[in-house]
Amino acid sequence: MKFPSMAEADGRTLGDEEVAAAERVIRSGMLNSVWGTEARALEREIARVYGSRHAITCSSGTAALHLSVVAAAPDPGDEVITTPITDFGTVAPILAQNAVPVFADVDPSDGNLDPDAVAALIGPRTKAIMAVHLFGAPARVGELRALADEHGLTLIEDCAQAWLTELPGGGLAGTAGQVGCLSLQQWKHITCGDGGVAITDDDELARRMRLFSDKGWDRAAGRSHAAFGVNYRMTELQAAVARAQLAKLPGVLAARRRTAGQLLDALKGLPGVRLPRPDGHAWWLFPIVCPDGEAPELAAHLAAAGIPARAGYLAEPLNRAPVWEAAIYGSSRYPLDGYRPNPCPRAERMVDRTLLVIDWNENYTPEHVELIAEEITKFRARP
Repeated sequence: MKFPSMAEADGRTLGDEEVAAAERVIRSGMLNSVWGTEARALEREIARVYGSRHAITCSSGTAALHLSVVAAAPDPGDEVITTPITDFGTVAPILAQNAVPVFADVDPSDGNLDPDAVAALIGPRTKAIMAVHLFGAPARVGELRALADEHGLTLIEDCAQAWLTELPGGGLAGTAGQVGCLSLQQWKHITCGDGGVAITDDDELARRMRLFSDKGWDRAAGRSHAAFGVNYRMTELQAAVARAQLAKLPGVLAARRRTAGQLLDALKGLPGVRLPRPDGHAWWLFPIVCPDGEAPELAAHLAAAGIPARAGYLAEPLNRAPVWEAAIYGSSRYPLDGYRPNPCPRAERMVDRTLLVIDWNENYTPEHVELIAEEITKFRARP
């Protein structure tokens, strides 16, 4: 049985609407968002979905996270606390601003940041907390926002995997912190190939992020550069395709949640697997925790049956990545001179032995779910 893949047309919702959107832009003759209308329209539409005052489009989810670190305004050598179970795009913007990533351990039930671990690491150089809603599961951002407010820190939410994830206290992931970051990369719920959006209710943070994404160019003042910045602008083609995709997002989430619920029901009570909590989950992937440490063996069993599953998600948690032994700028290791990442034993065990992820897709059928459940049950029943 073939499983739809986000790398192929059968696993995407791309269709005539996106073709028409791209054609509309091309026929207009204006592909640049500075003078076009599509990116500004996308910003308005996303701000409306999230109930945010501002949405700033940019070229990628990593760029959106860079904008969020710029908004937090760390001085060189300041620290940003984040998780070791995430894509490097979460951490690269910290280094790009000459700040230092500090890795806090995770809740072993879902891989999201443990607020108690974060609290223990807050120090005089801490400037921000960057939480990731891993695989679409809501992180404990209510507790993290309370910590941030107590210590005068900025809370950034990485929602690349968490479109329309619902928070326990109400609202959507991305609205609990000062800045939320969304991704439109190929593998996300909706896509324009690459693209990102930063959302915020803070007028000053929005001003900083918009300036930085446009080379510090104060467009109202003519050709005047008010601050340091780079070119992270989204193109009109990206924005037009993203607008067509945004209209399909509720259906994408509903389909993923429906089949994920079917798998949860099928595996309920099965020994040796800890199932994810469904509340608010956006199901970018379907994660399973194997407390007995057999995630690699189960992943191999599922892969042999043609199911897109893998153990660990990462080759190693980011606090154990080889990058920390390498130079950062030229031959310099600044700002990491003498840096050694914190040990995060719970995250390290998850990646090494207990975490398994199954690719998830809005085009899965009950037959796909049945095969996954059958093979997991078969593995757990072996002598």
